Amino acid sequence: MAYKQGTEAMAGAGLTRRQAIQGLGAGVAAGMAAGPQAARAAAATAPTATALPARAAFAPTSLAYLDNGSQHPLSLGGQAAIEAYLAKRRLDPAAQGYDLDEEGLLAKFARLINADPDEVTYVQSTTAAEQMVLRALDLPGNGGARVVTDTLHFFGSIPLYEEMARQGVDVTWVRAVDGRIRMEDMAKALAAGARLVALSHVSTINGFEHDLKAVCDLAHAHGALVYADMIHAAGCVPVDVKASGVDFAACASYKWLMGDFGLGFLYVRRDVWPQLKRCAYGYYGIDTFQPHIYPLDPPGAAVADYAFADNATGRFALGTHSHAVIAQLHHSLDWIMATGVARIQAHAQGLVALLKAELPARGYTVMTPRECRAPIVTAICADARARIGPAMAAAGVKLTLSANRFRLTPSVQNDDADIDRFLAALPRA
Repeated sequence: MAYKQGTEAMAGAGLTRRQAIQGLGAGVAAGMAAGPQAARAAAATAPTATALPARAAFAPTSLAYLDNGSQHPLSLGGQAAIEAYLAKRRLDPAAQGYDLDEEGLLAKFARLINADPDEVTYVQSTTAAEQMVLRALDLPGNGGARVVTDTLHFFGSIPLYEEMARQGVDVTWVRAVDGRIRMEDMAKALAAGARLVALSHVSTINGFEHDLKAVCDLAHAHGALVYADMIHAAGCVPVDVKASGVDFAACASYKWLMGDFGLGFLYVRRDVWPQLKRCAYGYYGIDTFQPHIYPLDPPGAAVADYAFADNATGRFALGTHSHAVIAQLHHSLDWIMATGVARIQAHAQGLVALLKAELPARGYTVMTPRECRAPIVTAICADARARIGPAMAAAGVKLTLSANRFRLTPSVQNDDADIDRFLAALPRA
């Protein structure tokens, strides 16, 4: 009722219904984004804020591309950054002064989520990071440990925790109610304590966003640590790991960070380092290394003397990682922080608010809670691929089509015209 009254009041002020809906969506995002991270983003963006929608930052396309939450398009600046790196790799004489700056990118990502640089390291993917966290906590171990997770967590993690259960871990699944994970249900699941709570900060299924601080406070009170998959948060929703108190968080880079496959980030809160079992012994984690087996080496009793770095990289790094994506992400993270995550979120909310209003009018049940501030809208549609897939292909609209639902994930380059093209092609439910 309040939503309807709000749109009517704004329409009475001379706005169209569409403008009223989008204004409320942006207002929800801006209000929920207020806080330390939003202030930092605003300060960083003041000199070079980018106007949204930012179509000029991307190559022209005939598509209404609304599938950014599956794989974000590569920006022109990101492409140029990769090409500068490749010039160095192909030994272009003019590019030999190129500096990849791997540590600098970790510092940029840390700034994006309000972490310390030494609390962040590279990983291959979000799934790789989640499994590394489990190993560092000695799970499954000898059995007896408890893990609490929920049914809006990444569907790719369902087999992971089902396998943990088969190996002796007591896994409790908190089930969604009306597209939300309720805090009272989380509290019941944690009443007996747990080793870990594993969740998606923003759900890939429907965009539900946990109150991460509330979850962390509850979990810590019951002796549990918290792992958050933030692949649908970092870059499109303000994230502040220090304010939330989350212990572990991870994401790949090919979605809202506008990177590519094969590289992501793992955050590990400094206070939990002493509780972790070493699970990685990679060369990239070594801080000092002195062999005693090669010509002219100093003598020593061991084959080599070495020490691991006292940071997240020292605890979790393995082998090489994608240098081309690091090059690309230097541009992408600079662009995101210059534009401002809060502004990116507000732009997307204007588009998703319209979708949340129009889809029910066309007979579709929206799975995404109205208050969600992530750039995700999911609706139920039986046999969605066959039911609406051909119409979307004919109209040049790209979105996520699953067995019985479809999902739209607008980003910085999208505008009203993209939403209009989707709605014009969408058959009634």
